[in-house]
Amino acid sequence: MYIGTISVRYAKALYEYASLSNAEEKVYNEMLSLKESFSNVPELSRTINNPVLTSSVKSSLLLEAAGGDVSNEMKRFISLVLEQRRESVLIFMINSYCDIYRKKKNISIGKLITAHSVSEEVLERIRKIVVNTTKGELELVNSIDSSIEGGFIFEIGTYRLDASVATQLRRIKSQFVEKNRRIV
Repeated sequence: MYIGTISVRYAKALYEYASLSNAEEKVYNEMLSLKESFSNVPELSRTINNPVLTSSVKSSLLLEAAGGDVSNEMKRFISLVLEQRRESVLIFMINSYCDIYRKKKNISIGKLITAHSVSEEVLERIRKIVVNTTKGELELVNSIDSSIEGGFIFEIGTYRLDASVATQLRRIKSQFVEKNRRIV
C-alpha cells in the first residue's frame, strides 16, 4: 500500500505541475518512452536502484531513457525522485502518471489479437467504433498469435470479446463431451 500511495501522490503532483504549462501530453509521451525503456532493458532498473551510482549518473540514464531531449517538467521530476531516494518506486510512478493522464483525457487502452496481420483499415474501423462508443480516444495494440487459429480476441478495460477459432473449437468439444456423457 505504501508504494501505491507514494507513486500516485508523485504522479498527481507531476500531472498538475505539467498542466500549468500545458506539457502534460509531452510528459505522457516521455513517460511512455521511459516505461518502454524499463521494459526493454531490464538492467536499467537494477542500475537505477544501485546505491553506489551518483544521482547525476542516474539522472543522465533516466533522461536518455525518456527520450533524451525531455521537458523541464520531466527533468525536475526525475531530480525530485532521485533527491528523495524514490528510485525503487519510479516504475510505479510512471504507470500511475499514465493512468491519470488517460483518465483525464478519456483514453482507453485496447488490445486486438489476431492469427494473421490485419490491415490498417480494419484497425481504423475498430478505433472509430470505440471512439464513437466511449466518446474518447483509443490506444490500440495489435498482436499476432497463431495459436488462436483464426478470428480475433479484443480486450478493452475489463471487457473481453473472444471470437477466436480455437475458443469456438474448445466450446464445441466441451458440448460434444457433455452430450455424450449423458448417453452412456
